[in-house]
Amino acid sequence: MISVSGRKWKEEKVNKKIVEKIEQEYNFSKIISKLIVSRNFDKEEIYSINNNLKLLNFFQNNSDFVESAKIVEKLIKNKEKICIFGDYDVDGSASASLLVNFFQSINHPFFYYIPDRLKDGYGASVKILKKIILKKPKLIIMVDCGSTNNDAINYLNQNNIKSLIIDHHEINKPYPKADVIINPKKNNGYLEYDYLCATTLTYFFLEILIKKTKYKIDLKKYLINVLLATVCDVMPLRKLNRLIAKKVINEFKITENKVFKELYQLNNRKNKISINDLGYLIGPILNAGGRLGKSNYATELLSSDNEKLINKRSLELINLNNKRKKIEDITLKNIDLRMLEKQNDNIIVYYDPNINEGLIGIIASRLKDYFNKPSIVITNSNNLLKGSARSVYRYNLGRVIKLSLDRNLIINGGGHNMAAGFSLKKENLSNFKSFIKNDFLKNYDFSNNICMYDFEASSSVLNKEFYKDLQQIEPFGTGNPLPTFLFKDFKILKSSILNEKHVSCILKSKKGISINSIAFDSSNNEIGKYLLNYKKNLNVLGQIGENFWNNKKTLQLIIKDLVL
Repeated sequence: MISVSGRKWKEEKVNKKIVEKIEQEYNFSKIISKLIVSRNFDKEEIYSINNNLKLLNFFQNNSDFVESAKIVEKLIKNKEKICIFGDYDVDGSASASLLVNFFQSINHPFFYYIPDRLKDGYGASVKILKKIILKKPKLIIMVDCGSTNNDAINYLNQNNIKSLIIDHHEINKPYPKADVIINPKKNNGYLEYDYLCATTLTYFFLEILIKKTKYKIDLKKYLINVLLATVCDVMPLRKLNRLIAKKVINEFKITENKVFKELYQLNNRKNKISINDLGYLIGPILNAGGRLGKSNYATELLSSDNEKLINKRSLELINLNNKRKKIEDITLKNIDLRMLEKQNDNIIVYYDPNINEGLIGIIASRLKDYFNKPSIVITNSNNLLKGSARSVYRYNLGRVIKLSLDRNLIINGGGHNMAAGFSLKKENLSNFKSFIKNDFLKNYDFSNNICMYDFEASSSVLNKEFYKDLQQIEPFGTGNPLPTFLFKDFKILKSSILNEKHVSCILKSKKGISINSIAFDSSNNEIGKYLLNYKKNLNVLGQIGENFWNNKKTLQLIIKDLVL
C-alpha cells in the first residue's frame, strides 16, 4: 500500500495464539494484547502495566561503577577539588546537574564546565583542559562525552589529574586511558544496558556513591532529570527506561520541583508530567542555550534552588528558543526539498555553508522526519566543516561516525544509534559522503523502509474509552510508539493551515463520526496538499491523541499519512 507521501505501508502481523494467551492470562483487551505482542514486551514489561515495580540498581556490583565510587569517595574524604565536564545538550546538562546537586548538598569543593558548541566543539580537548587545570582539580568527571577523547585523557594523565568518564556513545579500542570508564558499549558486563543515556548511568553511579559515603540524600527526586534526558536523547522507552518513566509519571509532583514548576507555569502547562511536554517543550528550551551560545544555562537552571535565578534563566532560555525557532523556519524555507527528493539518495547528506552551526542537529532531524531517511547536515565552522546527523530505526549512526574517525575522514566526532556529531576538513567532504552512502547500502536492511501500522480500525473507536484503554501501555515514545491505525473512507469536511506549517482539519467517517485532526509540518508536502484540496473519500493512517487548548482536553487524530 503506497501513500500520497510515497511511503510503503504494511500492517504489523502478530501471532494470534500469543495474542490470545496474553489476553487470557493478563485479562487485557484484544487490542492491548496485540500491541503488547507486536512491541515484544517481555514478562517484566507486561507485569509493569498494572503494577509498580521497585527500581533496582543493577550496577551495584559492577566493577566500573564500584571502582568509580571508590575514587570519588577518596577525594570527598580528602576534600579535593573535582571538575564536572558535561556536554551542551540535555543529556549532558542533566548528567552534570545531578553531580552538581550532589556536591552542593555535601558542601564539597567542585566546579563545572560546559563547552561552547561554537568555540569549543563536542567533548573534551587539550585546548579546553589547559584552561580547566588552572583551577587545579584532582579529578575531572566527564559526562555524556569522553569516549573518543583519547588525546585529552592522555593530557590529564601527563598532568597527574584523574579522570572518570560516564558516557553512552560509541567507543572503540584503544579506549581512552581514563582511571575508569562507565560506558555500556565498552562491554564490561553490562552491554545489555546500552540503551541507557548518560544521565541514567550517572544516577545509578551516584546511588552507589551515596550508599558508600553514607550521606542521607534522596536521589529519587532527581529521576525527572533522568527521564528528561532519556526522552530528549531519543532513548527507547523500554525495559529499565520504561520503569523509570512510569515511576516519574505516577509519582513525580511538579509543584515540589522549582525548576519544572517554573517552566510549566511560564508555558501555561498543567501540573502533570507528559512525555510529549518533555520532548517537545522542555527539551528544546533547555537545548536552546547550547545552540545559541549560552551552553551553561541549562545546567545552571537544572541544578539551581534559587527562585530568582530559576525565573531569570527560564525566561532567557525561552527567549533563546523563540529565536531558534525563527532561524529554523527561515533555514527550512531556504532548503529545496524537491531537489533533494529528485536526487533519490538513500541517505541525505546536505551541505550549506550558511546554516547556523547551532541548528544543524534540528535541521537534520527535520529532514529525517520529512524523507524518513537518515539525514546529515553540514555547515562551515571557522576553517572546518561541522556536521550533525539523525538516524532512522536500525541504522547506527554512532558506529559509522566512529568508523569515519578511525579512517581519518573526520577530525573528531561521536554519537550513538540515533544521533551523532562531527567535524571534518573541507577537502574530505566528498570522500566522507561516499563512505557514508556506501556504508548505508552495505549495513541497512531496506525492508525497514516499509512503514508499519498496527491494524485497521473502525471510526467507532474514536472515543475516550478506547483512548483510555490505549493509555495502559504508556509511556509512548521511541521503542514503544503511539499506535498507528488505518481508518478507511474518511471525508474532509474542512481544512486550514495552522501557524503557517501544520494542516488542521475535521474528518468524517461513513458512520457519521467526526474527529478533529491535524497533520504536523505538512503545509508544504503532499499530505497537506491533499488535505487542503481533495474532495473524495480517502484512507487515513493516524494516531489517537489529545489536544490541550484553553485548558480543555479533546480527542484528536494525528495524521501520519494518506492513502487514496
